[in-house]
Amino acid sequence: MHFVIALIVGGIIGWIAGMVMRDNGGIIWNILIGCLGSIVGRFLLGAFTNRGHLTENPFDPMTLGVAFVGAVILLAIYNLIKRGSIRGD
Repeated sequence: MHFVIALIVGGIIGWIAGMVMRDNGGIIWNILIGCLGSIVGRFLLGAFTNRGHLTENPFDPMTLGVAFVGAVILLAIYNLIKRGSIRGD
């Protein structure tokens, strides 16, 4: 059940990050970016604060914020490599 919730929350986070970065890649892309963004966000949070762990609650505001920031960073890197600009203009 946790896996299904992670996919749903990852899809929503990826969709919101895609709206911010003007990148519409579809539902699979949104889920992938949202879930990977959570991993990147946790890694960055651990590197900057010496706190590599977050709560296991997928609806915790800190967890959602870290996942969103990680997803935006991933989309910025993808857009920079693919299009030569940070936003998908």
